[in-house]
Amino acid sequence: MAYDLKNVFYLDTSAEITKATAGVGTAQLDLSAYIDPIARGRTKGTGLAIYKVHWSMVDADNANEPWDDAETGTMAAGLIAGAGVGDAATGAGATMAKNTFANTNNLMISNCSFFGPKSMITNANTTVSAWPNTQVDPSVEVPYVIVRDNVCIMYMVGDNFVDDYTLSVRLECAQISLDQATLNQLLRTQTV
Repeated sequence: MAYDLKNVFYLDTSAEITKATAGVGTAQLDLSAYIDPIARGRTKGTGLAIYKVHWSMVDADNANEPWDDAETGTMAAGLIAGAGVGDAATGAGATMAKNTFANTNNLMISNCSFFGPKSMITNANTTVSAWPNTQVDPSVEVPYVIVRDNVCIMYMVGDNFVDDYTLSVRLECAQISLDQATLNQLLRTQTV
């Protein structure tokens, strides 16, 4: 499938990060309307190709302003294929496996980290930017193809946030046909 205006469309979802709370939070996006992993006769299975992932985080307490320079919160987040963890508030989310945000996780589509400006002041040599610090992303040339019926934002707050934040993601994607061999391989690698 070509990456063009005719085929590519957007999907999005968001999660609310609760201030003064650490731990895991999640938001699930149902993809069942876009995916059919069963080939029937001459009909091929259908997957959802994710070409680009755009992360956003705005201060929900202050009319969607950018984060304040006094923000001390830190977090890691990932977009995980087929996690099936539903929606959970900060601190109420499912326990994550040790490698959830690692590049070795076959289910990770994209990940990022956030470091509030005030969380970095104590280290005069800090060179990391506050946002989005992505470590892995799909590309137009090599999209991540999802064959499971959901994708989840999963995030882990390490240092509590001063304000509530809205963490959101926009996906540039397209439905694609998959031959049986490719479909079988993707089904094997996208198991939780």
